[in-house]
Amino acid sequence: MIDLTDQLEKGSPDSPPSSAPRIVLAHDWLVGLRGGEWVLDQIALAIKQLNPAPPHLYTMFDTGAPITERIDAMPKTLSPLNSTPPALRRWLLMRYPSAVQSLTKSLHADHATNPINLLISTSSAKIKSLAAPAGVPHLCYCHCPARYLFSQSDQYATRGIKGAARGLGLRVFGRSLRKYDTSTTDRVTEFIANSTHTQSQIREHYSRDSIVIHPPVRTDFFIHDPSVARTEDLLLVSALEPYKRVDLAIDAAMIAYRPLNIVGSGSHEKTLRAHAKRAARKHPHSKPITFLGRINDEQLRDQYRRSAAFLFPQIEDFGITAVEAQACGCPVIARNAGGALDSVIDQHTGILFNEPTAESMTDAIEKVPAGADTASACRTNAERFSAQVFRDSMLTIVMKMLKS
Repeated sequence: MIDLTDQLEKGSPDSPPSSAPRIVLAHDWLVGLRGGEWVLDQIALAIKQLNPAPPHLYTMFDTGAPITERIDAMPKTLSPLNSTPPALRRWLLMRYPSAVQSLTKSLHADHATNPINLLISTSSAKIKSLAAPAGVPHLCYCHCPARYLFSQSDQYATRGIKGAARGLGLRVFGRSLRKYDTSTTDRVTEFIANSTHTQSQIREHYSRDSIVIHPPVRTDFFIHDPSVARTEDLLLVSALEPYKRVDLAIDAAMIAYRPLNIVGSGSHEKTLRAHAKRAARKHPHSKPITFLGRINDEQLRDQYRRSAAFLFPQIEDFGITAVEAQACGCPVIARNAGGALDSVIDQHTGILFNEPTAESMTDAIEKVPAGADTASACRTNAERFSAQVFRDSMLTIVMKMLKS
């Protein structure tokens, strides 16, 4: 752990200086607990060593659903869009810039009455465009430049009325939204990328350098248990959205004649269930594809411990679930691209497949390593991404920016 006694002029981690810095946070939206919210939670825990008071949070939307105790305890400022019915929020992309502008005004008013020392945003959409008050540095933890605008916009135009509407909206408004996104990058003092893949995306789309700090993984909870016997089942844990390529995993499991358990929910679930039924008709002797929906952490850990392999078919910015699986000794079958290149050691803690086809993924399923040595290697690899490593790394850069 970091020893702050040599880095702070006064105080210690347990007793902050009397002039504790005021650090405020910003996050795109609070609609559920996923990887981005876990990052936000752990940033809040890291900066608690500098100021024990819950940091103020600026966000476009907050459904009011419980996220984590730390996030729930934060005082919040919401954009005017928060009054919009939840079902319509996905269709308000063109209003996101005005929401950020409104939050910027609130932030400046807040600073005028209670000075802010540092703004930290965590973003995969628009909150990185928040403009900090003059003299206040803005540190952005970037999960990715918005996928729907830059790298994967074609995958949002899926079958059905909603998919067609998404595709049309991105064709009509995509150019202006990209222009806004790139034109506001100078509002960020320093970018942090969650992987080397995201680092390259930030360089390509924003023409900015960044440092890499991998997201925190709960390696103290997701622990390998050698006494639990593994089955032949394959596992996929994901939001059921188009770019996650769950359809590819379904097809590969069918061809390989392996059971597949799918954990998660999302807007693409109905389409994926229909896809699984069609695929089963093509492969009448295939094993079951089971949609488990949302499950609790203990059930998820049990799935990781019992599954033969974890499927990771998408190009992901990082992919916390792939590390959670390895923490439980489960090897990963992942696309040879994106964040998986940082977290999966090919032929050692899993298999990387090259082509986005069911056949390429099926071949990887047949080659995935197994056994006690593989489980041990997976666990050792996962420990590189612990929450403590993340908090220490974040605190180092926060201290640097507060002193700059």
